Amino acid sequence: MPIIAKISEKVRDVAVALLPASTRDWIRAQQRRLGLQAVPVGSVNFGSLDRLDPISAIFGKDRDLLTIERYYIEQFLGEHSADVKGRTLEMGDPAYTIKFGGNRVTQPDVLNYVEGNPKATIVADLTNAPHIPDNTFDCIIITQTLQMIFEIEKCIRELHRILKPGGVVLATSHGMSRVARREGVDDWGEYWHFTSQSKRRLFGDVFGRENLKVQTYGNVLSCVANLHGLGAREIRPDQIDYNDPNYELIVCARAVKRV
Repeated sequence: MPIIAKISEKVRDVAVALLPASTRDWIRAQQRRLGLQAVPVGSVNFGSLDRLDPISAIFGKDRDLLTIERYYIEQFLGEHSADVKGRTLEMGDPAYTIKFGGNRVTQPDVLNYVEGNPKATIVADLTNAPHIPDNTFDCIIITQTLQMIFEIEKCIRELHRILKPGGVVLATSHGMSRVARREGVDDWGEYWHFTSQSKRRLFGDVFGRENLKVQTYGNVLSCVANLHGLGAREIRPDQIDYNDPNYELIVCARAVKRV
């Protein structure tokens, strides 16, 4: 957050704590009268966002651009690419294993929840997978999957169990996003959206807080653009790369199993 915005927020907090509501109302009225508000009340120009339906209703796929969510996910995986090595496990297909692990990966496995995925080497329910031995994987990449699993605590315990000591889970999930609905279609669909606080508690209780790093990505502009399904290149690099911890678009966790 820019320093001026931080100072303004602190001043506002102090004013709310110390001044009566009538005084605060009078101050706001004077700000409006003197034109001291950055954007005067009632003068917002919504432009292309002045609509009740999203610009892209299919997560930006019709815009043929890397989505904002995927931009942040790949930023996170790129920062931790050294963890992608040895025997790895990824959900659905090995795209990120290949992209970020390269020749450090000795055995890329792919997990699918049901039969029928030709890329899958393992079919399993991540809340109960006794046929996967303990201490199997050096790295598990699980992107945008945890929100689809209702028994999330069981899943995190199972991820911990199948990791080798010293192994790493790289997990990403939705924070602020549209809902991915599939009710009446199959068992998939979103049950949860996470915050850094919830992910820190969920993974920390299993892996230990000292073995966990939680990162968030996003700001108010990228959240709004993402809700409209815009692509990552449709906002400036300095805008998409600015991180405001109050707007958690993507919530990521790097969790290490104790040796």
